[in-house]
Amino acid sequence: MARYAIGDVQGCASSLERLLALLAPGPNDELWLVGDLVNRGPRSLDVLRWAMRDARVRVVLGNHDLHLLARAAGVSKPKARDTLDDVLGARDRDLLIDWVRAQPFVVADDAFAMVHAGFHVRWSVGDARRIGDELSAELRGAGWRQVVAGISGGGLPVPAWSEQLAGPERWRAALAYLIRVRMCFPDGRVEPDFDGAPADAPPGVTPWFALPSPAWATHTAVFGHWAALGLSLGVHHLGLDTGCVWGRLLTAIRLDDRTLTQVKAVERAG
Repeated sequence: MARYAIGDVQGCASSLERLLALLAPGPNDELWLVGDLVNRGPRSLDVLRWAMRDARVRVVLGNHDLHLLARAAGVSKPKARDTLDDVLGARDRDLLIDWVRAQPFVVADDAFAMVHAGFHVRWSVGDARRIGDELSAELRGAGWRQVVAGISGGGLPVPAWSEQLAGPERWRAALAYLIRVRMCFPDGRVEPDFDGAPADAPPGVTPWFALPSPAWATHTAVFGHWAALGLSLGVHHLGLDTGCVWGRLLTAIRLDDRTLTQVKAVERAG
């Protein structure tokens, strides 16, 4: 059995189809998707239908996937570059939305831990799974629309992470890492605004995966989210967002031996 991790697809189904044709995964292989299956690319509906039906797929939720839930719940307005109308108007919309909200925030085995954006430096992989599973349980429940509204926060600042947090504050603080983090301050707090390349970051911040002595480093972190970082392969991290939706590349890596497969993007967001 081979395990292939694939970077942010964001509705770029044609690029994904080309990549899968090169990989030619077998029936017992696994396809790990680092989140942001949807939005900005032209075929979010096709990507979701494929992921939902293919038993080989393992998914974590990303910020664009959460935005789809917010749109479906009626708690978020369309953004300028949204391409979610095909999903929201689909005949199987409810089935797709239920599938999305049932997906986890962290997938891990003995060696790898997949997340969309990153981990707090003091979280072990067990901590991250536990915290993610708390929120996943809320999203799977009948009150998921209220949960999504609480996540959005209505413009409230995101609190610093603490185990003592509860309710919507806890969810927003956790998601600052799981689906949003790029750079951190030395104490592990998220730098909330910067999304460029590390070389262009303001003084005093570091990529989340480069903070010293991370508790999660019992595993190799597999993540996306950060197109300006590009492909980043380290001893304990694999960053796979190579900007497919911006006309660059869609990347897969075979986790067992780090063999790379890449295709030039077919699509490009406007």
